[in-house]
Amino acid sequence: MGKLLQKFNLGDLMNKFALFILISSMICGGYSGKAYANSNDKPRTIEENYFEIGYTTVEEAARNYERHFNQDLNLPLRDPPVAFTHVFARFNDTEGNDTFEMEYISEHSSANHFMINVRPVKAKMKLMDKEVIKEYRLKDGNKAIFMSVRGANLLVFEKDNLQYRFSVDKRISNEVPPEVLVQIANSIDY
Repeated sequence: MGKLLQKFNLGDLMNKFALFILISSMICGGYSGKAYANSNDKPRTIEENYFEIGYTTVEEAARNYERHFNQDLNLPLRDPPVAFTHVFARFNDTEGNDTFEMEYISEHSSANHFMINVRPVKAKMKLMDKEVIKEYRLKDGNKAIFMSVRGANLLVFEKDNLQYRFSVDKRISNEVPPEVLVQIANSIDY
């Protein structure tokens, strides 16, 4: 090995290696030609994305929920006073955690986001006292709990042996304060 190193001057070897790196980076990194995309590659629509993860129309998801539980599912007549472009729903039929989810979204503003989650009282969401901000009374006498978690404000209440959870993005809490959530909850009694 010593004879091999003597035959090649280490300095020359390093210079050749540096020249190789320089030329390689110019060839590989210097290309600024055009890239072509397949004209058939169109961005997916919001509908396609939601349908792929199990969402459907509100009517279909509600029917599935009602068939599963053999019980009517009453939903609010009022919506939050915020512009939404889409409303999707799904029924999750999972062992011991069957839920109906209804999601209001806006393709123009990610802040405009409202969800309704309904599940049987026997599988209800556990509430943590430290997250409770205020209690309200609904017009039917039931208690509604207003909570704040991460990026959302929640109103949770029970009605007809079901637990309802309304969730609204905190960024629109001025437009949808707790009192508006209570009005939406009260609109279930029609």
